[in-house]
Amino acid sequence: MSKQADLPVLGQDEACCAPMVREPLGEVDAAELSRMFKALSDPIRLRLLSLIASHEGGEACVCDLTGPFDVSQPTISHHLKVLREAGLVGSERRGTWVYYWVLPEALGRLSALLETPAVPAKASA
Repeated sequence: MSKQADLPVLGQDEACCAPMVREPLGEVDAAELSRMFKALSDPIRLRLLSLIASHEGGEACVCDLTGPFDVSQPTISHHLKVLREAGLVGSERRGTWVYYWVLPEALGRLSALLETPAVPAKASA
């Protein structure tokens, strides 16, 4: 059974962080969000997050994540650990394998932070 179904999905109004264009980030939010962005700054980790999110059922076994990369399985495990410690993915061991899913609340925080208000179009002169 997927743990993803147990997680609440945050809407735009429920996200914890106001967009940067409305108010500056506090120290705690900046530290937490920078860990997420730092984790995503690596191309392998960004691809892993995308593979997990787009995998059928919203979760993927580590055995499904090693094939698309030209790196060893321990390297993939290291990158998954970084994503997990940054709060971007959850995981659960099932027998021999570990399954991963994207945490919707983490993506909601990142999305809410980067949200920009609509800018009215300038009138042509």
